[in-house]
Amino acid sequence: MRNTFFLLALAAASQAVAVSPYISKVYEYRPAPGQFINVLPEIPAEASADEVNALVLEQIGHEKNTGMISLGAFGGYVVFGFDHPVVNVEGAYDFKIYGNAFMSASATNGGSCEPGIVMVSEDINGDGLPNDPWYELAGSEYHKDSTFKGFRITYHKTPADHQPVADPANRQITDTEYIRFTTNQPGYESGWLQQNVYHRQNYWPEWTDAETLEFEGSRLADNSTDTSGNGTYWVLGFYDYGYVDNLSNDVEPGFKIDWAVDADGNPVKLGKIDFIKVYTAVSQTCGWIGETSTEICGGEDLHPDALGVEGIEAASFGIGLIAAREGTLTVRSGSSAPFALFTSGGAKTLEGVLAEGDNSIDASRLPSGVYLLHAAGKTLKVCL
Repeated sequence: MRNTFFLLALAAASQAVAVSPYISKVYEYRPAPGQFINVLPEIPAEASADEVNALVLEQIGHEKNTGMISLGAFGGYVVFGFDHPVVNVEGAYDFKIYGNAFMSASATNGGSCEPGIVMVSEDINGDGLPNDPWYELAGSEYHKDSTFKGFRITYHKTPADHQPVADPANRQITDTEYIRFTTNQPGYESGWLQQNVYHRQNYWPEWTDAETLEFEGSRLADNSTDTSGNGTYWVLGFYDYGYVDNLSNDVEPGFKIDWAVDADGNPVKLGKIDFIKVYTAVSQTCGWIGETSTEICGGEDLHPDALGVEGIEAASFGIGLIAAREGTLTVRSGSSAPFALFTSGGAKTLEGVLAEGDNSIDASRLPSGVYLLHAAGKTLKVCL
């Protein structure tokens, strides 16, 4: 476990370290092929995994909504987190993920809506990495028969000697058989990603040497309609709730950790989450506008100062953390007072009595995470 604690004040204080409500870490970016890959963002072919993550963070991190990344066709994903756990506040929307969806002036049910599914995870093993169980946030389509769960798709890299197959009826499509894919869904066993005249760069992520890219997840029903009847005007409809890049940012209320379900669809109670994964959830191609791909423009914790412990009041310091080394908290108290140390989810982990003066608390057996030390009606928030 980590042996250093970082103090986060619950009220303004000179020794406090403020948390940011915005994305601070990108752990993995693995897009599927698509017309915006190698462009949103621009990534050199020789980039390492760390360099890729840093370039993605430049687009979606540290601020509310400044840049943009594309996840490509179905399954392409990104994994990110904040500089603190996101606390589950019961009944509230816990975080937002910004996209570039917009509504059509001529349609009431959508416009350009490219839904992505959200997965969440808690750092149970305390190693700071997204290698713990993942849980899907069940949106409006989760329990519908039209959603194909366990959908697997494999994209096959275009051979170097491939000759484009033009579409005589649509000059905007430069290659109707650009990138082949195969799937496990009956009636949809194979197909093609097309290349269009507006995006002529390589659609395959150039920083990977892989000849195939495989993804798995829940495939939502196609949401596109050719309202023109001749392929010139497409409307991508929105779903009711629970997906990224599904509603415009000014309308989208956010996501609730309470929506989390396990692989069997059973609700899961999570006091907090440390990692978020978003992947493109629709597999469809819409003529000249290309494949549907989820775009992300940032993310925000909607209550970064939430305590997650019922009945504990955020207040100014009446006790102080003066040292935290090798699993020992040294706490200074102005008087004798009972104390309790809680997890961010509200579970009591330690309790005892502080004496007047300096006190040592052995926390070496606790896993890493956010903890709340409560004594004398005051609270200290620490990250283990």
